[in-house]
Amino acid sequence: MEWTGKGIVLAVRPHGETSAIVELLTEDHGRHAGLVKGGRSRSMRPVLQPGNSVTATWRARLADHLGNYAIEADSHRAGMVMENAMALAGLNAACALACQALPEREKHAAVYRGLEVLLDSMDDDEIWPAIYVRWEVGLLKDLGYGLDFSKCAATGDTEDLTHVSPRTGRAVSREAAAPYIDKLLPLPPFLRHPEAGYELGDIAKGLALTGFFLQRRVLWPIDRDLPESRVRLIRALTDAGRI
Repeated sequence: MEWTGKGIVLAVRPHGETSAIVELLTEDHGRHAGLVKGGRSRSMRPVLQPGNSVTATWRARLADHLGNYAIEADSHRAGMVMENAMALAGLNAACALACQALPEREKHAAVYRGLEVLLDSMDDDEIWPAIYVRWEVGLLKDLGYGLDFSKCAATGDTEDLTHVSPRTGRAVSREAAAPYIDKLLPLPPFLRHPEAGYELGDIAKGLALTGFFLQRRVLWPIDRDLPESRVRLIRALTDAGRI
């Protein structure tokens, strides 16, 4: 068994004295692990950092074996954000969440492409936090738990949608939400109208919204939780005054 393709490094775990088990997110093969012999060497450590893009060839005798990776570097994103604590926190949170939420070897091309867009935007602190939240919305959708912001679940209205039902994941208008305001999740406007940008507080609302559904629909049913790196992301955004 063999394939070659592009991938994003999600996680690296030591294996033995010199090797590493590397998890990649690929467009055609999903989240896919493999053994990199010499993966802990001085030359490979800068390559095998979460967020970096690589070209990988995977080989195994049988399809269900761990297999071996031969990896070449394409981009060193991790190095480019190393001195930006907020961007580094976002990179680590996205990679860790993909590891937690995506089933192994299940194709999720939209999640892969969205992660590439997110990681490539991290040189601009003005825009990537909103892209990060939209990526989590896309992750939910691709896993079968899409949120519906198109119209009010109660009235069918398409304007003045301010909240989301925690039960259905559907939007609710301001008027319909009023009697149940403390039981609903705020819907930041930028998730419906990306061109409008976002205001202070909107990113926090977006992360609370996606975090709620990621926990309850995706992670808790498989006995997992949101990664600690996502908590650190929220702390970094708070410290930077972006949330």
